[in-house]
Amino acid sequence: MTDQHQHPQSFETLAIHAGQEADPLTGAVVPPIYQVSTYKQDGVGGLRNGYEYSRSANPTRTALEENLAALEGGRRGLAFASGLAAEDCLLRTLLVPGDHVVIPDDAYGGTFRLFAKVVERWGVEWSVANTSDPAAVRAALRPRTKVIWVETPSNPLLGITDIAAVADIARGAGARLVVDNTFASPYLQQPLALGADVVVHSTTKYMGGHSDVVGGALIVADPGLGDELAFHQNAMGAVAGPFDSWLVMRGIKTLAVRMDRHSANASRIAELLSSHSKVTEVYYPGLPEHTGHEVAAKQMRAFGGMVSFRVAGGEEAAVEVCNRAQIFTLGESLGGVESLIEHPGRMTHASTAGSALEVPADLVRLSVGIESVDDLVADLTQALG
Repeated sequence: MTDQHQHPQSFETLAIHAGQEADPLTGAVVPPIYQVSTYKQDGVGGLRNGYEYSRSANPTRTALEENLAALEGGRRGLAFASGLAAEDCLLRTLLVPGDHVVIPDDAYGGTFRLFAKVVERWGVEWSVANTSDPAAVRAALRPRTKVIWVETPSNPLLGITDIAAVADIARGAGARLVVDNTFASPYLQQPLALGADVVVHSTTKYMGGHSDVVGGALIVADPGLGDELAFHQNAMGAVAGPFDSWLVMRGIKTLAVRMDRHSANASRIAELLSSHSKVTEVYYPGLPEHTGHEVAAKQMRAFGGMVSFRVAGGEEAAVEVCNRAQIFTLGESLGGVESLIEHPGRMTHASTAGSALEVPADLVRLSVGIESVDDLVADLTQALG
């Protein structure tokens, strides 16, 4: 890590080195997998380097958490067993019965399910707003609003929210702004620098990057809030295991170069879809006609690897495109090196059916991988017919 007398390190350098000091015992340049549950104490209550039990802390997880904090420019990072475990811990830390949350009208189905089917049962109220419109966010506020929840880009319609503008609204209301940064990753966007209070990640996605691990993270700017979250993380226990932490760290080392390729490939795919006769609408913030293009260009380094589009012919035609794709693998999740295709209405966002967050039936979502873009273009062309 740097100190104030050294040249500040760039993102690419921090991704490889932050929290990753060589092992003092052997000099191993990669943090070891401490596959251990408990630790020998130096006398009763004498913890060696603060470790006593791996739910409370584990050196491999500590290395990841330090890395996460550095990459998001935060004061504290916390790693969880999944993105939803991270969200659950955050909500139970910030909220009490009677509190209110503003959530996006375009959000990950699992986040919506957590609010609608779990948190609501414990007396927390929520309402929906188009977070890409700051006036709509302001209008959704109530006296007990404690959290404004944002995804940008959003899942699956790739909506863009002006983080700085909504951060001002949150501050004025005495609420905390939570930004799910999963689609962008900290390489493309750093919400804390724009005024957010908490960043959420499913590290399963771009951070891990190889479709081989499930994990989640919280990163905060306020060390006091970090301490509260750490208390609840330990009290509730949905922590990232050491091997999962190690896999996420391994993925993060190549995050910058992967995101560059994801973004470049997705841009080409979006251009293809925009001119295709079988496609009625394309959602990609890199397109100049996207309603959030200017905001995305202001707050993101590039536009990411996620593209959604609507297919002429309706739901069955959209499902057929998913079934005909060959290089694009039919599957849920996103952010891996391989390209994925899915039908959100029947797959990742089925939980939103009948709600304000219901997605169009003719929508297809792509997670554009890092394969040859010419091969991806050819595959989509044949899939569209």
